[in-house]
Amino acid sequence: MVEIIIIATLVTGGVYALLAIGFSLIFGNARVINMAHTGFFMLAAYGLWYFMRQLGLGTIPSIAIVAPAVTLLGILAYRLLIHPIREHLAAVLLMTIALAMAFQEAMRGAFSSLYWAIPALIPGFTDILGVRVLNQYLLTLGIVAVVIIIVQLILAKTKLGIALRAVANDSEIASLMGISVPRTLMITMGIATALVAIAAIAVAPLWTIHPAMWSKPLVTVLVIVVLGGLGSIKGSIIGAFIIALVENVVAFLAPSFPYLQVVFSILAMVIVLVVRPGGLFGVVFEEERL
Repeated sequence: MVEIIIIATLVTGGVYALLAIGFSLIFGNARVINMAHTGFFMLAAYGLWYFMRQLGLGTIPSIAIVAPAVTLLGILAYRLLIHPIREHLAAVLLMTIALAMAFQEAMRGAFSSLYWAIPALIPGFTDILGVRVLNQYLLTLGIVAVVIIIVQLILAKTKLGIALRAVANDSEIASLMGISVPRTLMITMGIATALVAIAAIAVAPLWTIHPAMWSKPLVTVLVIVVLGGLGSIKGSIIGAFIIALVENVVAFLAPSFPYLQVVFSILAMVIVLVVRPGGLFGVVFEEERL
């Protein structure tokens, strides 16, 4: 059973990490708390299901359509709806919540409230140390590992990464240095939404798809980014695996009470915040962003 918990923690933690990194990126750069973040996750899952199951397209063509389309939608949503009001926190919160609810109701209207499923992108099992592991789990782990490495390399080694970190630290100074802050923020939203789309593509065959599937991941992501430290990429990654471990241990010990997963995840966050008010890798609350 320990092996199963470890595998489940790696898979769910990896997906949570992709979601949390995207959330932290847009918060760290634009100071935007995007409550519609996991709404794009839900749209990507529905998109993959629609193109694969309803239209009968192959896996690769479906992914090639869904990932860019959701990323573009995220950029447009930022440019048209969020950017004009991003200096007003309450307005942004209301706007992004409304956007997520609009996504939910649009999917409910188009596809009803039924639960849907996608077949595994790679069917079958692999025996690892005597444990039969779904190949879809291994694919998800591979995707997560590659994407996290790419994001870290972009932030550390490229001009774009320098621009992102400069804007996160001080947008006014970054502007004086010749960095286009609005353009950088749009790129940040594009990266964040792309990470959400990739997470949905990786995990959609393992989860059921329904209009409200964005709400629980949103709560989890909020717990993770606060636990890890607002705006900290490293904190988001480590916090994601901590919360995934808590959820899977609780699910193993109390399978009849699934709501306890959220309860104990929030409790873990509270305990950390009592000791470190800025989170594991935050600096209360202004300095380290990326």
